[in-house]
Amino acid sequence: MAAIAGSRTRTGHLALLHCMTACLGFATDAAVLSLLLHLHMEPAWARVISLTTAMQATFWVNGLFVFRCLTRKGLGAAWLGYMVTNGFGNFCNYWVFVTLVSLHHPILSNRGFGLVAGGLVAWSINFSCARYLIFGVRGDGCVSIGEVAKGMASRLSQLAGTLRPLRH
Repeated sequence: MAAIAGSRTRTGHLALLHCMTACLGFATDAAVLSLLLHLHMEPAWARVISLTTAMQATFWVNGLFVFRCLTRKGLGAAWLGYMVTNGFGNFCNYWVFVTLVSLHHPILSNRGFGLVAGGLVAWSINFSCARYLIFGVRGDGCVSIGEVAKGMASRLSQLAGTLRPLRH
């Protein structure tokens, strides 16, 4: 029971730190988006660039300060894993933003509202991916893409094994 409580405390602490990092990502995203919109770039393309920039910033902060596991040796794998898993969350962020802006509703189409709504969706997906797929697989918090793939294959194999007796 103590291990579960410790795990929850660690997850809560990491969630708080990840949230603070997300605020930095949000500020980066908003600043780049604002600059590009000021330069008359289309909102959808400006959003692609601002999200990509924010992903790079949050990767470095999460890897170095939140999960504390970036090394020169594992940098490429960690970056790839982070970009792939968080890319899904940020795709959802982008989709929410573009959808809301295109509604032409006085409140819902506000770019700031779309930025916040998309950001909340992305944060929940991105934290889960970073915590449970990329940085949180081993006890020391570090993992490579190969370890993630092996862990997922092992979990799927275990699940398939538990489902086999149910088929009879």
